[in-house]
Amino acid sequence: MIQLIDTTHLNTTMSGWDAYLQLGFEQRDHKTVLVKRQHAGPLTIQKCLYPEGPTPAHILILHPPGGIAGGDTLAIHVDLATDSHALLTTPGATKWYKAAGRKASQTVSMRLESAAKVEWFPQENIVFDGADIELNTLIELEGNACFAGWDISCLGRQASGESWQQGHYRQQVQVKRDNTLLWFEKASFKPDSPVISSIAGLRNYPVFGSFIVAAGEVPESVLTACREVTIPNNNHFAVSALPEVFTARYMGNCAQEAKVYFEQLWACLRPWYAERQAERPRIWAT
Repeated sequence: MIQLIDTTHLNTTMSGWDAYLQLGFEQRDHKTVLVKRQHAGPLTIQKCLYPEGPTPAHILILHPPGGIAGGDTLAIHVDLATDSHALLTTPGATKWYKAAGRKASQTVSMRLESAAKVEWFPQENIVFDGADIELNTLIELEGNACFAGWDISCLGRQASGESWQQGHYRQQVQVKRDNTLLWFEKASFKPDSPVISSIAGLRNYPVFGSFIVAAGEVPESVLTACREVTIPNNNHFAVSALPEVFTARYMGNCAQEAKVYFEQLWACLRPWYAERQAERPRIWAT
């Protein structure tokens, strides 16, 4: 059953720009269709695209302002009924502007019924100097539902030579299956936090990312193929597998290299968890 977003917490003052988006998908006649779309504020989608046939549905999430300022709040909620499959992405990097004393946040929540699949592949987050941000992701799976998703963050505008010298970065990711917690990670740091320079932390790299797949035990052959994926230059990357979750990490100097690495992993993983080859969304080529 599709559940409505509780909007009572949304900001109604002039301190920020609030937006939410709710999507619901069902499988009808062997095709994944969008059966629910509700939005408020500057957050919406283009029509469903089907470059791979009747399923999955490819969805492009749009935030017309192009950036998130201090005080803004974004909420995205997705429901997928049994056997439905959706791939969601964004047209470009999400820019997090200087906070001006106000925190900005984004909450992504997804609920999947048994045998549903969702792929959440947004473009990178660019954290401007002075940005104060909070990212929360909650994935709730039923039965053999499957989640695959990545996130990439860049501290400072590298192309402009800007470093991240002020601000606060917070992130929390939870993945549950049948109300049992499979994966939980939480980060909270500022530019002067020890984790920035620690060898057990970011090692002073400005770009970092994670790729998570919750689809049951990873076959050894798939894990081996993922471990053979490499990228050039001075980057750090690795993969690992828990009984219920595959994860990959990237640390380096380039968000594009992180994405290339994750795409290569996706090519190895998708035939396993989705029984189809990876096919890049067309927007990634623009």
